[in-house]
Amino acid sequence: MSKAVPVRSDRCGLDELFLSFESGDAERARLVLDPGWTRQWTATWQVRGGDEVSLVRDLGSAPVAGCEPVRRFSWGRRQRHRPGLQFMVSTGRVHGFESLEEQALLLALDFTGALEDVLPQPFTLRFGAADGGFLKHVPDFLAVFRDGSRWLLDVRPARLVKEDDVTCFAAAAEAALESGWRYSVVAGWRPHVRTGIDALSAQRRDLQDRLGLQERLLDAVAAGPAAFGDLVTATPLPAVARAHALHMLWRRRLGTDLSRPLGDASPVWLAGGNG
Repeated sequence: MSKAVPVRSDRCGLDELFLSFESGDAERARLVLDPGWTRQWTATWQVRGGDEVSLVRDLGSAPVAGCEPVRRFSWGRRQRHRPGLQFMVSTGRVHGFESLEEQALLLALDFTGALEDVLPQPFTLRFGAADGGFLKHVPDFLAVFRDGSRWLLDVRPARLVKEDDVTCFAAAAEAALESGWRYSVVAGWRPHVRTGIDALSAQRRDLQDRLGLQERLLDAVAAGPAAFGDLVTATPLPAVARAHALHMLWRRRLGTDLSRPLGDASPVWLAGGNG
């Protein structure tokens, strides 16, 4: 059995957290990509006052601010998926999701600490199919990062990906490439990553430290890593220190290995240090 590759919580990027579904040349061959395709494919955005249509060749310069999801979130008694609203520290707002898998991605995006904004169901992509006619696809999220980069994302567990989905994913990948964006299909998560981020997210909001426990925690790992349980019990108020330690792990002031279950035996180190 191969040893799990460590996932340093203080340094990891989004692509180190999830498992992606990759399209190949066969899927790309299902699309119409002849000269001029970027002027034939379109993206329809929802803005106040109505729809706004842009050519795929102009997609990279389309503004996200002021846009709304093109598809509304609905709740029903017998639906199999679970939609909802997720608060994100990065944006200070709630954002819609259509499944628990999508909610997990929103948490992971928030955890990166680099997110500026995210738009669920950002636009309707109308693309040419090789077997004739046009098809439509609504990607799940468009993430905007503070460095100006954008990442178009779809979420679909690998076991649920169907042939039609693969065609839509290939089209979204081409549109993103043309726009200078990244594109990924989140098909799963690295072992223990999802539960680890979920545990840290419990203390993601601002936390006042009137007792100075955070400095004590930083001092305790200044010389090297310590087990999470030992770290908090070395303070005068272990129960309160536990909340602050989780908060500092979320804010990446401390680090741990997300590829292993998070518990009292988990090693914790100073962010940027040797784990």
